[in-house]
Amino acid sequence: MTIPAQAPDLTTNRAESSLRDQVRSAVIWRSGSQIVGQLITWASTFLVIRILSPADYGLYAMTSVLLVLLSLVNGYGLANAVIQRREVTPLMMRQLFGMLFALNLSLAAVQWMAAPLVADYYGQQMVCDMLRVQALIYLTNPFLAMGYAVLSREMDFRKQAQVNLCSGVMAALAALGGALAGLGVWTLVFAPIVGFSVRAFGNMFMARIFIWPSFNFSGAWSLARYGGIVAVGEFFWFLQTQADIIIAGRWFDPHDLGIYTTALFLTQMFVTKFVPPINEVAFSAYSRVQDDKAAMANGFLKSVRLILLAGIPFCLGLSAAAESVVEVVLGDKWIQTVPIIATLGLAMPFMCLHVLFGPAVSAAGKPGIDTIVRIIGACILPLAFYVGIHWGVIGLAAAWIVSYPILTVVSAIWVLPVLGVRLRELIDAISAPVMAGISMFLVVQTLALWLPHEIAPIMRLATLVSAGGLTYCGYLLLFGRDRIAELVNMVRRKSA
Repeated sequence: MTIPAQAPDLTTNRAESSLRDQVRSAVIWRSGSQIVGQLITWASTFLVIRILSPADYGLYAMTSVLLVLLSLVNGYGLANAVIQRREVTPLMMRQLFGMLFALNLSLAAVQWMAAPLVADYYGQQMVCDMLRVQALIYLTNPFLAMGYAVLSREMDFRKQAQVNLCSGVMAALAALGGALAGLGVWTLVFAPIVGFSVRAFGNMFMARIFIWPSFNFSGAWSLARYGGIVAVGEFFWFLQTQADIIIAGRWFDPHDLGIYTTALFLTQMFVTKFVPPINEVAFSAYSRVQDDKAAMANGFLKSVRLILLAGIPFCLGLSAAAESVVEVVLGDKWIQTVPIIATLGLAMPFMCLHVLFGPAVSAAGKPGIDTIVRIIGACILPLAFYVGIHWGVIGLAAAWIVSYPILTVVSAIWVLPVLGVRLRELIDAISAPVMAGISMFLVVQTLALWLPHEIAPIMRLATLVSAGGLTYCGYLLLFGRDRIAELVNMVRRKSA
């Protein structure tokens, strides 16, 4: 019997449609749950910020440098190697579990021993005690990474979303309870431990992966090689993202460091809280179509369009309305963050775009390209921070505006050819939200100058947000209606 010529095409189309549906569902679950979870977390976080002092956040920032450095090799690179593989055996999963245990127990020991040295570097002895307690986090990583690997391979982000929502709520309650109980800076230590613990064991339970670890790593070194390449890239990412804290920790006192890091936390909320879940979905999806360059390119451009559609108004709106946001959300004792937030907000759209490059090239089997990009960033950003800090906190913030556009352009030159994306296509993907965001920024800035300060802060902020939202949406309705249609179609689970 002769098979119709179009049969393979129909099969392929059904597979592509199924993958699109999985990705769409995953994005909705991950981003939707992230929004709900973050609303709860933010409510708790901003209440805690009002209770604690800038010095508390400065001390916590000093501990975060070592935590971030050691987390680069906590096993997520190994987990991503499993996600990226087409075939995985039960023995390989047991070996992965064993590697995760050996690695994280070693990291906990390293942090315990290094804690006094870090405290001496900053001249703050409390940092030693904080770091030693924070070493407990590493004990949760083997369970967390295993569950993450299994659920991500299955693209079951609904279960991950449920666990993340639960862990976010528990961490938020722990933070609020600690602040109200007068624990001070220890609130910032215990709340993440609670969140990591709930998320780790929740992921393992949802993945239904109850196995014994194997410490016989024969034949599993391909996982280690992939994870090692990723870890090298992560080290240079660490230099990019933590160089400002390393430099400022010696230059500023805990109060000024707390002012800077809190402003940075606020402006990076979108790129650090909402983009990573989307990148998790994107990595799994890219891995499925890594041999189809056209599908890779289309998936990347769609991620850029949707992320910047939401990210640009958040970043530029926060910059334009910084004073009102601080008065309403943080309170008067944080008023020094206003110029820092206004400055940093202008750099964050570039970071939103930049962080989308890594998962795409790594899933395409080219993690070395991501490593090169991060090496470039590790040269550009620390140099900018070192120069900028001579002008104090505002100079450190200005370094972001100078360095991140340069890094994003250089990264695009390396990454786009790997993904099969032309520069003109990328510009077309970002043009509508960029122009809408600039229009919104100018309107909000002008209105902020005209509004009398006698107006209640909450009413002033509501007016600025309303004006900005109307301007942004109005521009898109006039000049970028296809972007709105694409977002609506994704939510409605229709074909794009």
